[in-house]
Amino acid sequence: MKTLFNILIAILFMNASFTNAQTSQQKTIEVNSSLGTLKQINAGLLNVGYTEAGPSKGTPVILLHGWPYDIHSYNEVVPILVSKGYHVFTPYLRGFGTTTFLSKDTFRNGQQAALASDIIAFMDALKIDKAVIGGFDWGARTAVAVSALWPERVKGLVSVSGYIVVNLEANLKPLSPTAELGWWYQYYFATERGKEGYTQNTYDFNKLIWKIASPLWNFDKATYDQTAQSFDNPDHVAIVIHNYRWRQSLEAGETKYDNLEKRLAVRPVIKVPTITIGSDFDGAFADGKAYADKFKGKYEHRVLKGIGHNVPQEDPKSFAQAIIDVSK
Repeated sequence: MKTLFNILIAILFMNASFTNAQTSQQKTIEVNSSLGTLKQINAGLLNVGYTEAGPSKGTPVILLHGWPYDIHSYNEVVPILVSKGYHVFTPYLRGFGTTTFLSKDTFRNGQQAALASDIIAFMDALKIDKAVIGGFDWGARTAVAVSALWPERVKGLVSVSGYIVVNLEANLKPLSPTAELGWWYQYYFATERGKEGYTQNTYDFNKLIWKIASPLWNFDKATYDQTAQSFDNPDHVAIVIHNYRWRQSLEAGETKYDNLEKRLAVRPVIKVPTITIGSDFDGAFADGKAYADKFKGKYEHRVLKGIGHNVPQEDPKSFAQAIIDVSK
């Protein structure tokens, strides 16, 4: 009996330690006050960390970040939108910041349908029926996927780099040497050396990506460090590595997302009001002509010259204006 009692105590202690570890991690995250209040909510598979700002009766806006970035890309976007009466939410994607999995047994999946499903679960948890959704990088892909799969939940879409839904079959085809060079990190992540390297050097690795993706953006250490704390998430490496390996068909996704992926694989058109944004990061595709035919609703494309990949943080006024314009 004493042995059973000791086992039960040990299990309770382990569970408490796990909860305390999550709580401790969340306490170390310092969020810029311009984003509003940092909150947590159970949504689908996750306990989502997110900020909320603006009047509760305002039009809901959900802003999605990419990799290797976080919600602080919207430090200056959120106040602009709040001043116009919008109700703004900026969630940490899975693997970032204070967003954690509810179960230790859940597969750490980075495929696009999983991230899109997270946003629907997030909206359901907050009882947001319909929202304007904007994003860049992973955030743009997620926003486009949500708009394609659940258009009834999207009032308007703002997507940096346009229509960037992943097509696994197309991804197997080689590109020109110059284009392939730009995706060097994806090939690095395909190796175990890459996984170990990213685990050991996350801070410096992601700082390098910032510089490469936005060569004209002179960010300081404090700006980068504000975001870099989000990479300490216990699932960060697993999500990032799976995301890029899945894109190369090197690792499988989950069968429960197969139907969603099949719908995305046919490159469905987007019918919700949309503004796409091209920047220097997009190179020859900055003019948006390559994907203009994928948007069949009210549509506009804008080009920002001298701006890199992190559009909301490099040119917050232009990004905020796109959100305002598409919502009307």
